[in-house]
Formats: sequence, structure tokens, C-alpha cells
Amino acid sequence: MAAIVYFRKISETEGLVEYEFGDDPDDFERRLTVDKASRTSTVRDAQVDYAFLKASRKLNALHTERGVWPERGMSVS
Repeated sequence: MAAIVYFRKISETEGLVEYEFGDDPDDFERRLTVDKASRTSTVRDAQVDYAFLKASRKLNALHTERGVWPERGMSVS
């Protein structure tokens, strides 16, 4: 069984970037915030689960690869 998590940037400031994420690209259910300095993520609903970890890791990987925080994307495993 494949696991897919989609994400979309909703805001970015000098220190933080915020994303919506979930399993439906047309109806995001959750939000996470990345601290740009430490590159740590916090989920708004405090539910640290597989979907949150998957989105967070993919965001950090894309930032490392591209040098910018992605506008949108997905992680599949």
C-alpha cells in the first residue's frame, strides 16, 4: 500500500514557513510550520504522526536540494 502526503505553502516570513498538508490535494486538513533557522517543524494540532513526519522530511529534503522552500509538492512511499 502506498502512502501519499501532499503539501502547499500558505505563508512565509523571514523566520518561518507554513504549509497545509494531508492526503487529499484538494482538501488539506492540517498545518505545519518550519523554523528556517533550526529547520525544525511543528504541527499545529500537536499530532506527531507518519503524515506529519513524511511531509516535514520531504520539505527539508527539497529545501536542501533546491535552496528554497517549495511552493507545493508531495511525498510518496
